[in-house]
Amino acid sequence: MAQKSIQTSRLSRSATLLGTGAQVGLNYLKYYGKKSITGNHDKTDLHEQNAVAVYKTFAELKGGPLKVAQMLSIDQTLLPGPYAREFSQAQYSAPPLSYPLVVRTFKREFQKEPLELFDSFTQEAASGASIGQVHRAELKGHSYAVKVQYPGVAQSLKTDLAVVKPIAIRIIGLNEADMDPYFKEVEERLLEETNYTLELERSQELTKACGHLDGIRFPRYYPKLSTSKILTMDWMNGVPLDQFIETKASATVRNKIGQALWDFYHFQIHELQLFHADPHPGNFLVDGEILCPLDFGCTKRIDNDFYTKNFHLLKPSLLEDRVGFSKALLALGIILPSDSVANREVIMETVLPSIELLARPFRSKTFDFGEEAFMKSIYELGEQNSQNKNLKELRGQRGSPHSLYLNRSYFGLYSLLSRLRAKINPTVPRWILEA
Repeated sequence: MAQKSIQTSRLSRSATLLGTGAQVGLNYLKYYGKKSITGNHDKTDLHEQNAVAVYKTFAELKGGPLKVAQMLSIDQTLLPGPYAREFSQAQYSAPPLSYPLVVRTFKREFQKEPLELFDSFTQEAASGASIGQVHRAELKGHSYAVKVQYPGVAQSLKTDLAVVKPIAIRIIGLNEADMDPYFKEVEERLLEETNYTLELERSQELTKACGHLDGIRFPRYYPKLSTSKILTMDWMNGVPLDQFIETKASATVRNKIGQALWDFYHFQIHELQLFHADPHPGNFLVDGEILCPLDFGCTKRIDNDFYTKNFHLLKPSLLEDRVGFSKALLALGIILPSDSVANREVIMETVLPSIELLARPFRSKTFDFGEEAFMKSIYELGEQNSQNKNLKELRGQRGSPHSLYLNRSYFGLYSLLSRLRAKINPTVPRWILEA
């Protein structure tokens, strides 16, 4: 059912979020009260109640809150199960806005209604997400996908995130002060996503640079039919990647799609150092044996210094060189100069198995992401680290905020390849593999 209005004033949005935060807090109080009487530590009901309440509010407000839900849901090790299930809805669809609000946006941006620009324009959205929704349009026999931004998203973003942060921190159970740089990074990326002029530029830049990749097709973009709040591109036929995963496609086709995904991310990260940083299934279509990446709103550029230090960790020789590995972690800010010898050992013993596990695809001529044990090991290691009391006691910002979207992209890539059960040839820059 279409949503007929969206709260745009900062005061009303903050009040709604604060109300949800208060409800979350009240549910926690009830839980602790019940636990003190019964001794029952099971949080399942608590998480179920809070997850439904939080997602309902985030979905209605859209923008920053819904985007945070989408980001958190990609990493299934980060959230309790009920939150992961509830927030995963943000990856595929959100309640769409009604057509009159879309018309209002067109009048403000073009001084024309949609049907004054196009021969036809669907009143119902083909899909809805956190920042905007997509409609299908026709002009002179050509089909277009027209993304229309939700009203007030950009203006309310900073205020929304300031109120969402303590709610998210409580859900995840992390230290708020240490997370500040990461929320600043999220804020910068989300502000970029609300700028469709920038998205148009990045989309054209990346699709042109990646145009030579095998097994991939990109839409064309149309500047004259786009503004900072409306973005027009080719309508792409195909099946959403999550739906394709559920089909009985052959292993050969799955491997081709998986190889295209790996090559798409490998080329952007290692050659361009500018990449599509939103790897959830809703941003990819499959047309036959062709992968169609969509939505370059969330992109991340990394500088060469961070890139070199980060991927230096994947060098095989470092796993046998504790002194060199320690220096590499220090260069990345994962180990701090003020850390005691004991704290350095805690970090080393935690990071070393993580690097060994995540680097496995880089060290194989072929890698089978269909092996369930691989992703299971990643989830189990993430759960183990989240329960590590020694890690939780460490203070200070660890690592670079730049790693947030890079790690998110690799985790999303691994997750998609695992769901595809794809066997691929993981091409990797030679310098990473050299001893």
